[in-house]
Amino acid sequence: MAQTGPSLSASEAYRQKMFALLGDRDPLTVLSETASQLSDVVARHSPAVLRRRPFEDKWTPNEIIGHLTDSEWVYGYRLRLILSEESPTILGTQQDSWVARQRHNQREPSEMVDLFRSLRQFNLAAWKRTSPSDLERAGLHNERGPESLGVMLRLLAGHDLSHLDQIGRYVRATPQG
Repeated sequence: MAQTGPSLSASEAYRQKMFALLGDRDPLTVLSETASQLSDVVARHSPAVLRRRPFEDKWTPNEIIGHLTDSEWVYGYRLRLILSEESPTILGTQQDSWVARQRHNQREPSEMVDLFRSLRQFNLAAWKRTSPSDLERAGLHNERGPESLGVMLRLLAGHDLSHLDQIGRYVRATPQG
């Protein structure tokens, strides 16, 4: 099979996917809506439904909420690190291990959403204070290479949209009884 162009690295493919999900939406608006969307999911579905694994080797909706909470903590740290240091190293995470080792599926969905909301409010205030020149500041991600705050902001918003869609698909695939 002929290749029509250079193959994308996994990192660049991930970036492009997240950017495509975001489209031309304002990342700050997307970020400001996620906690309410998660609250709606938790209000509409029992913890039992949110803890069911609809697909083998995939996270449950509850684990996805836990992952989003972990990501919020990580991105908040990265934001502050890049604002405060010159070209710092940004470490990736072993997200599957984080989800499993913290036993996210055993936690109360509503408590995780509350924690997510608190972290998001704290971080959103910092994102809103960033200037255009701040958004150009970058760190060196150990897996994805140089990454500016502007890119990180767009990635985070796309990440939210990706996982909100995933939660919706997984809840629909889960027996509601």
